Amino acid sequence: MLACGLASASPCVPAATAQGSVPAPAPAVIAIKAGRLIDGTGAAPVLNAVIVIEGDRIKAAGAGVAIPAGARVIDLSKATVLPGLIDCHTHVTVSPGVLGDQFRRSYIDAAIMAPSHAKATLEAGFTTIRDVGASAFVDIALRNAIDRGEIPGPRIIAATMPISATGGHGDINGLSPTVHDDTPSGVADGVEAIRAKVRWEVKYGAGVIKVMATAGAMSEEESVEAALYTQAELDAVVDEARMWGRRVAAHAHGAEGIKRAVRAGVASIDHGTFLDEEGARMMVENGTYLVKDSYEDRWLLEHGPELGLAKVVLAKLAKVVAGHESAFRLARRMGVKIAYGTDAGDIPHGENAKQFRDFIAWGMPPMDALLTATRNAADLLGMSKDVGAVTPGHFADLIAVPGDPLADMRVMERVSFVMKGGVVAKGDVR
Repeated sequence: MLACGLASASPCVPAATAQGSVPAPAPAVIAIKAGRLIDGTGAAPVLNAVIVIEGDRIKAAGAGVAIPAGARVIDLSKATVLPGLIDCHTHVTVSPGVLGDQFRRSYIDAAIMAPSHAKATLEAGFTTIRDVGASAFVDIALRNAIDRGEIPGPRIIAATMPISATGGHGDINGLSPTVHDDTPSGVADGVEAIRAKVRWEVKYGAGVIKVMATAGAMSEEESVEAALYTQAELDAVVDEARMWGRRVAAHAHGAEGIKRAVRAGVASIDHGTFLDEEGARMMVENGTYLVKDSYEDRWLLEHGPELGLAKVVLAKLAKVVAGHESAFRLARRMGVKIAYGTDAGDIPHGENAKQFRDFIAWGMPPMDALLTATRNAADLLGMSKDVGAVTPGHFADLIAVPGDPLADMRVMERVSFVMKGGVVAKGDVR
């Protein structure tokens, strides 16, 4: 009951509170012993650290931190503890097995499988993801179910359907014009239609806007790198999204499309396969992130025939695979900010950490590689105060791996413990 009435000027409060009931119990306290702590800020590792958690947030972390009386203790003293990882480019509602079978499955199939993909992602140590493309708002339903605590999964910043030009990457190509698909899509042409489409996606839950600035590999338009939107159209995407408080992620392989997207003010260029020096310079000047995936394209090229991928797709994948390393090295040399992304969904979910392999092979120091999936990714998402670091005030999103990732990054593929928001999701040690 509420202690209020029409004649009362005081705010409505629960009757029990008005009568002086017992306050709610204090949040549970957990103390984690970490053999080695890499906190996600770029600071040197701390040995024999203690992390104190109250409720869903970190209260204290570091060497010499006392374990509070009565705290539940989790002993990870033989492991390295890090912040929960962040993947800025996923497709958690799809999987490689459907890529060659998309015309026999619908968004209903995607909805049925999505919870298992989300669980695999979380258990791989990725506690936050930006999902940049799903059909028929399946990603919104998945996000909401996770937020309600009904199923396990990472925090999801969902893009719904990518904004795409007719015939571009994001439209369905290669079919007879007599074949029609009534599934909702992000296809929009012209400034006014694009503005309306952004508003429609925000209305139904989009937390980020994804735009297809260029062609792509996994669709059957002719090119992989051609620019598909005019400057005015891309400007409209970003301007409209900004008005609604949303950032924009741009799928962009080709150099011209990259530059148009950066000029428009996108938050990130995803893929950036054929980045040139002018584009890299523009990204630095504008503070634009590069979300650099690569591992999944090699995986798809290898497994494409068995997945039933079309020959045109395989040819484009080969071109993309050949372009990744030089773009990555150029971006680093020019000082472009890099955030972690995997295109998971094009690889099996749960294998997200394998992207680190390329970063290391192409000369990125291990600590810098870890920062792409912690500090940098959190900054790109506008979530630096909440995720990406093991410091007081942040969500208690923590993972543990055996060994030292600064000595062998492949230990990141063997996550043994996951906590999200103070709740253990994998590998509780009592």
